[in-house]
Amino acid sequence: MYAIVDLETTGVKPGRDRITEVAVVVYDGDKIIDRYQSLVNPECSIPPNITQITGITNGMVADAPKFFEIAKEVVEITKGAIFVAHNVNFDYGFLKEEFARLGYSYRRKQLCTVRLSKLVFPGRGRYNLDSMINMLGIDVERRHRAMDDVEATVKLLEAILAQQTAEESIANLVNRGVSVSKLPPNFTMEQLHALPEDCGVYYFHNQNNEVIYVGKSINIKKRIMEHFAAKTAKAQKMQQAVHDITFQVTGSELAALLLESHEIKTLLPRYNVAQKPRKKSYCIFKYQDEDGYQRLAVARTKKDLDIVFEYKRREEATGALRFIQNKFELCQHKCDLGSGTSGACFHYHIKQCFGACTGEEQPETYNERAKAAIIKVQCPELEGNFILMEMARSKTEQAIFVVENGYYQGFGYVDTNESLTTEDLLDSITNYEHNLDVVHIIIQHVKNNGLKRIGF
Repeated sequence: MYAIVDLETTGVKPGRDRITEVAVVVYDGDKIIDRYQSLVNPECSIPPNITQITGITNGMVADAPKFFEIAKEVVEITKGAIFVAHNVNFDYGFLKEEFARLGYSYRRKQLCTVRLSKLVFPGRGRYNLDSMINMLGIDVERRHRAMDDVEATVKLLEAILAQQTAEESIANLVNRGVSVSKLPPNFTMEQLHALPEDCGVYYFHNQNNEVIYVGKSINIKKRIMEHFAAKTAKAQKMQQAVHDITFQVTGSELAALLLESHEIKTLLPRYNVAQKPRKKSYCIFKYQDEDGYQRLAVARTKKDLDIVFEYKRREEATGALRFIQNKFELCQHKCDLGSGTSGACFHYHIKQCFGACTGEEQPETYNERAKAAIIKVQCPELEGNFILMEMARSKTEQAIFVVENGYYQGFGYVDTNESLTTEDLLDSITNYEHNLDVVHIIIQHVKNNGLKRIGF
């Protein structure tokens, strides 16, 4: 069963723009068995350029139902059917966003007639709806009106189904290249299709319920199906080892990235590459000596070191360590920069070391400066106390990330409808370990997404 859908909207971005018209035709592969259409009040103004394309004016939608008033009809008419559209990501994305505003997770199997046309009618230059209409000689009275475009797409689907390769191509697209015959014995295609299309972290378990792989995706279902469609020897070995799949929806991509990193380090899954080959050969690393002092040193990068930061050359690493040793008045001996390892260091004699080397400065005081120095080396952007916030699992929920004194503390979720103090935000997080990977993840995500720091 196919539910062929077309929407008209106020623009092209689901998060910003709204639906102005919905049309759905239910087609069983032989005949049309149901249809639905309605103008929709977008609760915002329709831009003049959009009216020029669609012919839908603000006056036409003024008394039309709002989306929440027709949501039930859309759910019911598409239930149990494959969601079909010409450029399905557009129409499906807008409907998912409208339902998300209502707190409902809308999920359907999807089929894109653009991609399907490319498989069944190869070699054509363009596959937009106008091109396919012209190729097949389809009559359309009003292009860019929802029902007219749906009926044109139905005729396109009919033409596709008449081709010998149609059935295989449809199965391949709907199942995202996953072969039913290659699934593990205890798995069904329906289980894969039931996975959430949300951002989060997923886990592959073996028959002993051990986690053998942890992954992150902004679309859990899509990414997992890609795993099962992969044909490499390693991928196929993992596919057959999977006995169960679990997941955590985070909504926030930063939360997913940080949780994935934590889970891989904690669970050490068999099929996760524990550490990629390093391009940088030297590092500053840290360790605590028998007297309780936080020590820093330079060495070749090795897996078992507690790495602060990495460098291409030893000279770069030594230069960086010497800089923070001077800036934070750290002991030369405790940074392995002195000429000896016993007695007072040279900087003690010129009053730039407070005596960690002689036992005059206690570890607690010294380690505070060493901690600040480590932050300076890792990334100045994390200095200070601040909170980051990002949209999470609903329109009224935010994921919050806390950095205190330059160290990542963890993340949690808050309801934006509630009046929250800084103390409430700090109390809402689950604590996670700070490490170099976390630093890279936070800095890169902030840079790419423009998250703002909220100081406290």
